[in-house]
Amino acid sequence: MSDEIDTTVPPSGPGCQECLAGDGWWVHLRRCAACGHVGCCDSSPGQHATRHYRDTGHPVIRSFEPGEDWFFDFRSQKASRGPDLAPPASRPPDQPVPGPADRVPPDWRERVHR
Repeated sequence: MSDEIDTTVPPSGPGCQECLAGDGWWVHLRRCAACGHVGCCDSSPGQHATRHYRDTGHPVIRSFEPGEDWFFDFRSQKASRGPDLAPPASRPPDQPVPGPADRVPPDWRERVHR
């Protein structure tokens, strides 16, 4: 897995790139370990982290949530530990989950993928 992780590349931003570029919202955030792309998790409506994997072939992501440092490999479907990545290690701690706050619908719990 180490050849698919670049510890020098920073995250693409504080939230899901695609959701922020449009009108989307997310439940949790994931960071591509190869290029830093920040996308939303599979519980989120957009499922942009998985879409990034499918579009690019970058198989390893890391949680982009405060206090979480696990990696996940889409090919093996297994979580593991890995090296520290370039900061920041997570979304801003004051950013709510789900987020961004001004876009989360009141019925968001009914809209998540399970």
